[in-house]
Amino acid sequence: MAAELVEAKNMVMSFRVSDLQMLLGFVGRSKSGLKHELVTRALQLVQFDCSPELFKKIKELYETRYAKKSSEPVPQPHRPLDPLTISVPRTPLTGPNIDYPVLYGKYLNGLGRLPAKTLKPEVRLVKLPFFNMLDELLKPTELVPQNNEKLQESPCIFALTPRQVELIRNSRELQPGVKAVQVVLRICYSDTSSPQEDQYPPNIAVKVNHSYCSVPGYYPSNKPGVEPKRPCRPINLTHLMYLSSATNRITVTWGNYGKSYSVALYLVRQLTSSELLQRLKTIGVKHPELCKALVKEKLRLDPDSEIATTGVRVSLICPLVKMRLSVPCRAETCAHLQCFDAVFYLQMNEKKPTWMCPVCDKPAPYDQLIIDGLLSKILSECEDADEIEYLVDGSWCPIRAEKERSCSPQCPILVLGTSDANGLLSTPSVNGGGGSMLGGAGSGGGPVGSVENGKPGADVVDLTLDSSSSSEEEEEEEEDEEDEDEEGPRPKRRCPFQKGLVSAC
Repeated sequence: MAAELVEAKNMVMSFRVSDLQMLLGFVGRSKSGLKHELVTRALQLVQFDCSPELFKKIKELYETRYAKKSSEPVPQPHRPLDPLTISVPRTPLTGPNIDYPVLYGKYLNGLGRLPAKTLKPEVRLVKLPFFNMLDELLKPTELVPQNNEKLQESPCIFALTPRQVELIRNSRELQPGVKAVQVVLRICYSDTSSPQEDQYPPNIAVKVNHSYCSVPGYYPSNKPGVEPKRPCRPINLTHLMYLSSATNRITVTWGNYGKSYSVALYLVRQLTSSELLQRLKTIGVKHPELCKALVKEKLRLDPDSEIATTGVRVSLICPLVKMRLSVPCRAETCAHLQCFDAVFYLQMNEKKPTWMCPVCDKPAPYDQLIIDGLLSKILSECEDADEIEYLVDGSWCPIRAEKERSCSPQCPILVLGTSDANGLLSTPSVNGGGGSMLGGAGSGGGPVGSVENGKPGADVVDLTLDSSSSSEEEEEEEEDEEDEDEEGPRPKRRCPFQKGLVSAC
């Protein structure tokens, strides 16, 4: 097997660009790049995946390459070389010569890449706040279809260095079986115009060595006619990999429906929401004076505006969870002064990353978040208010909710008893004493339920006024005016309600 490996490497070294492209296309690898890049890519395949099919293809290309030159002697294979010190044909480069054998050895171990003569645009993926990249194991590589079938398979072979294996083994566990240091697979569109977000191709399946890896499923959709969405995130492959010097083989199955996708492998350290919060508290706090200057700028009189803004109200309640703010934050790109709670915002994006401001519904990525130092100070000084108002000079004042007014002092409830044997009404005590709520006879007020000009008193008295009146009510008002001269003010009219009812305001 070692002899065949050396022979295959020597054959690859003699290939032209067209032969190298055919070989890389046969295994689904990218065929773009300069010759030394293609040679490096092909040698990597021979080093880590010298299967019988691959060796047969190399031999077929080699024989086809020299069959046209039958008159010329077939070049003899070169002497055996160390796989990590293979000499790659040099191309003229500006500057000092570069040690290709060393760089090639690092590239095989996922730590670097060969330099290119001209810089070509590459696919870039967006930076994810919850993943801190440690190493690039495989740069973004396009998934190339091998035939016209809708379902395609693309293999990827790589090996971890001892240092990388040690990082994974010694990392803490975020939860049982899930390490903080991980090998993740990321897939995106093959678009070089801007950093790309993770995007899965249709019919995706990922196989690591001999086991399939779980891929995030679709979010259910309750709306008719709306297709369910799938959260596209990095796929953790660590638990299915060989944590040794052995070669790991990853096969991506994907649907070929016209769009081009690229895959990449990274060694990352996954962070938690509490770690991101601590980092934000360390480097993302905006000084209170700067926040005060921003308030003044917001409230500065606009000469083109006919309405002068004298203040702006800001709630101390988080719009996410309807609770009092603990760590007030917002994005620097937001135009509003209202804040949301950083604790709940980070926890929400840890479960389902959207990074959208809950106040203005605009993008609020982690690297643009700031903690409002002025509002943090206000929260510590103002504990009995849920809202404040910023004034033009940058000062603030609390806005406290008005307490509900009790109706007892203004509209006393009158509970009247039934008449006794003498035809008089007994007045039950409401406050625990024996006097009436409108004042007893000893206090100068007309006692409720007493005899009034020889007539028994009304059972219920309404303290409201009514514009409509009758002749009976007018006679009663005249009688009330006479009583006012003797005993004090009396209610203006009697309520024609049924006996035994109680008025309430």
